[in-house]
Amino acid sequence: MPPKPRQVKIESKSALAAMSKLESRSDEELEAETRFKAAAQAILGARAAERMDAKKSREHFRVAIAAARPQERLQLRRMAEASLALAERRAGDLKAATEKLGGAPITNRQLWTLRIMGVVMPPPSAGIARRVGGVLLIILAIVALVLLGFGIVNLIALPFGGIGAVAWFWGVLLIAVVLAVLGIYGRRRQKAARARASEQRAAALGGRR
Repeated sequence: MPPKPRQVKIESKSALAAMSKLESRSDEELEAETRFKAAAQAILGARAAERMDAKKSREHFRVAIAAARPQERLQLRRMAEASLALAERRAGDLKAATEKLGGAPITNRQLWTLRIMGVVMPPPSAGIARRVGGVLLIILAIVALVLLGFGIVNLIALPFGGIGAVAWFWGVLLIAVVLAVLGIYGRRRQKAARARASEQRAAALGGRR
């Protein structure tokens, strides 16, 4: 009876194939990853872009592309283009890069939000005038919110005879509470959005070997 053929387990070392396996790891674990270095660095680059840190994102993708196999570099470059467009608040470039990458299309609401961020919080590479203008817009927005809170409190207190100068305190407190609630809601949505982005990266890159 002939001996059974020896079974050899073949494990793919593809960076794109490893992407989905590494998405759940922390940044520290990805930094220490050596076997799938290209995939780990690409994920770190995408996460840095989500934090609007274009410099770190660019550096991570540079290492990822250098460590990747030649046939994977084009897709990683496309991923880098999309991530850097996000980090630098370039809405038009993000839409085009996402289409090339093959991920889920960017919604008009997401593009509008990114354009607003580009005006209010321009990237460090923007000129001094744009950055100063962004600071001034933030100050004007704060003043407008305080005035809005003051007006709402006065309107509510009007049937009771008004509350005088104390309305400023309650107006500021009202705006602070509303912003805190919106902040908590925004963080939850951001966390869900990052989870969806991780799944989309794994799907878009995992299927292109």
